[in-house]
Amino acid sequence: MGPGETASDGDVVRAVLAGDAERYAVLVRRYRDRYARYAARMLGSPDAAEDTVQDAFVRAFSQLGQCREPDNFAGWFFLILRNRCFAERRRSARAGRRLEETHEAIAAPDRTDRAVERRETERALERAVATLTPEQREVFVLKHVEGLPYEEIAQRTGATVASLKMRMHRAYDRLREQLKERL
Repeated sequence: MGPGETASDGDVVRAVLAGDAERYAVLVRRYRDRYARYAARMLGSPDAAEDTVQDAFVRAFSQLGQCREPDNFAGWFFLILRNRCFAERRRSARAGRRLEETHEAIAAPDRTDRAVERRETERALERAVATLTPEQREVFVLKHVEGLPYEEIAQRTGATVASLKMRMHRAYDRLREQLKERL
């Protein structure tokens, strides 16, 4: 860990705003992997996720003075990343292409049938999640991939717990429908 790695987010943000721009790297190292997982699940592509996270960090740096609660940098950054993910999905939809990468299960001599079946099931679930609306997909990813409670998701997204539960209910219905057809 370099200097400042144990400093609070607020301390790092205030140092950057005071002119120590290099300290911003502490925040990037602290949050890049966590939010890259979120973006990859939202966009369905590790490459698109990497570009989107990078873009979000650049935007956050340029707008850091607008962060009203430096100690809540993670929540503020999440909103920027969330908006970038939604924008990327809209841009890809307008371009008429899917972000999701396709992967084919290939049986190798050292793989058992059970492993191939499990991977096929995982891929079917990934394809089904890709059919969710961005709002449904977001709550699904935050709840089941990131393991966040509804209350924290509500804080991050600005939605009510009731609306999040409704989105999740609709997501479950959609996933059941999609998986029934594919499995």
